[in-house]
Amino acid sequence: MAIFEVKVPQLSESVAEATLLQWKKKVGDAVGQDEILIEIETDKVVLEVPAPSAGVLTEILVGDGGTVVAEQLIGKIDSTAVAAAAPAAIPAKAAAPAAKAGAAAAPSAAKILAEKNIDAGQVAGSGRDGRITKGDALNASASSTKSATLPSAPIPTGDRPEERVPMSRLRARIAERLLESQANNAILTTFNEVNMGPVIALRNKYKDQFEKTHGVKLGFMSFFVKAATHALKKYPLLNASVDGNDIVYHGYFDIGIAVSSPRGLVVPILRDVDQMNLADIEKKIAEFGTKAREGKLSIEELTGGTFSISNGGVFGSMLSTPIINPPQSAILGIHATKDRAVVESGQVVVRPINYLALSYDHRIIDGREAVLGLVAMKDALEDPSRLLLDL
Repeated sequence: MAIFEVKVPQLSESVAEATLLQWKKKVGDAVGQDEILIEIETDKVVLEVPAPSAGVLTEILVGDGGTVVAEQLIGKIDSTAVAAAAPAAIPAKAAAPAAKAGAAAAPSAAKILAEKNIDAGQVAGSGRDGRITKGDALNASASSTKSATLPSAPIPTGDRPEERVPMSRLRARIAERLLESQANNAILTTFNEVNMGPVIALRNKYKDQFEKTHGVKLGFMSFFVKAATHALKKYPLLNASVDGNDIVYHGYFDIGIAVSSPRGLVVPILRDVDQMNLADIEKKIAEFGTKAREGKLSIEELTGGTFSISNGGVFGSMLSTPIINPPQSAILGIHATKDRAVVESGQVVVRPINYLALSYDHRIIDGREAVLGLVAMKDALEDPSRLLLDL
């Protein structure tokens, strides 16, 4: 017999613990080497745990929904066994706890049950403390739900239904960091408007040739990233952070791009953007978007950053006051570009206008730097040649 241990992978220093989402194999199943056995959710990413060897999964030491730490033993594989000879049932110590009536469902499970029009209270959960996992929801049907004679918690009916689901680790961490930011930073926001006409004209002129040459579409975000980097160079405090009583000036420009994912808002980092061209930026943003949707962003890609950009415009937002992502000291909020009436040389004209919002930590950034920094971004966008000439 040759036993291989399945362990939780190494987590980042800032991640104390994680949650097992769902085992993809059960005790007695054959597994192939490097086959994904389970997903583990941290407050940053979802990690996949591959099988260290081919064989049979003989033990599951922590069930779905369990809380684990780095390097913790969660299962065992016998590389010499064959599936036919493996135990047919999970040993008692690895068995899921008895389902509790009305037990909470994981968010993904709750969505599936809602689509199937099945009450969570009628599904036996196999996760920790009877928690309903995604697998339970996928296997549930009207005929397979637990008996109505079992006691169950009241389920609201009628015109005012309610549902209670626990926060994911990511959502809980987002909430914690937002409260931390508001409690520890003196947040102030300054606004300006930018005429996006020059950028739109430049994009329309070169977008086909750009895509043909670089293999990626020319969007607007790369212009905002470049304009922000331009301003950060001129006003280094916007790229700085606070460490105790010290101000840390960063000699590099790592910009976080807020991206929506099925698990919530994540902020992957574009590193050394001052050394990237528009095509590099567009390719990296597209890669981040794909990884975010698939839950493939790594901890390294979500760690660090000296400044952030949040684009509420993709959802139609007109104006917002973004919250600083600590330990950064400033964040740019961009919004939907709309045709608006503006006054130029005494005449009312229609221009494609985007409202910019720069939230900053007033402890180290005075209004002068914040306002001038935002004006530098505005000037760069209204005259993109400034980005080429570094003016």
